[in-house]
Order: sequence, then C-alpha cells, then structure tokens
Amino acid sequence: MIRIGHAWDTHKLVENRKLILGGILVDYPLGLLGHSDADVVLHAVAEALLGSLALGDLGTFYPDNSDKTLNMDSKIILKECYQRVLDLGFHINNLDLTIYSQNVRIAPIRLKIQESIAGLLNIGKDQVSVKATTWEKMGFIGEGKALACECVCLVED
Repeated sequence: MIRIGHAWDTHKLVENRKLILGGILVDYPLGLLGHSDADVVLHAVAEALLGSLALGDLGTFYPDNSDKTLNMDSKIILKECYQRVLDLGFHINNLDLTIYSQNVRIAPIRLKIQESIAGLLNIGKDQVSVKATTWEKMGFIGEGKALACECVCLVED
C-alpha cells in the first residue's frame, strides 16, 4: 500500500532568533519565531509524514502551549514523527520539498539540507528533493517577513 502526505509550514522572521532550516544553522541576521526552534523545513516534513497515515498534525503531538515542547529541537520532532510511521509498518519512498523564501538564498545550502534530512531519516539523498522559490516580492514571504516550506511525501508498506 502507498500513501501520500502533504504539509505546509510558515513562520515569521524576527530578530534575536537563530535561523535553522532542515536542521542546518543558517548565517542570517533574522531567525524564525516559534514555540520550538521553528524549523519550517523539518516541520513540513514531519507533518506530511503524520498526514500520510492520518495520524493528525504537529499540534496533536507537540502543542505550542506546553513547556515540554518550548524551544524543542525540530530534529527530535521529525525523528519521532517518522518513528510513528515506521511503527505502523511504513517507510518513506520519497520526499519533495519546496522552500519559499525571498531573501534567504537556499541554493548555497540546498545540498546540506538534503543531506541533513536524509541523515535524520536514514534514507538516501536521492529520496529527498529540495527546491526553492521566491514569491516575487509579493505577500509576507515576498516582503521578507516570513519563510515557508511545503512537503509532499510518499510512504509505502
């Protein structure tokens, strides 16, 4: 059996926060605001995995009003969500991600993000597609106020 999951995550860019994308610390003057480390890339992957098997969303397992999840490392979130998939007898066939960013250049770190995700999930780099695009200076992403990531995943038993 094969199942498809899809997710979108977005966080506001703010001062005095680290920018972490796909588990990689990015040299940028702003970071993402969130209850956890706000890694939009890993959040999108984790939620797509949960969605592929109708397990709920990130808020189901990692509520943003819990002290337990405050400043949580998104690498832990991703690994735990994937473990839920594995526990049900499924594994990742492939992931397809699109990062939406106007000012943070993804091209120089794209391969690092791909390698990071593959390593965290113990899958091949060829199973992780990482793409990026701008919003042509339109809307909150195009104005440089936020970043977002969208992920589609295919899992199979």
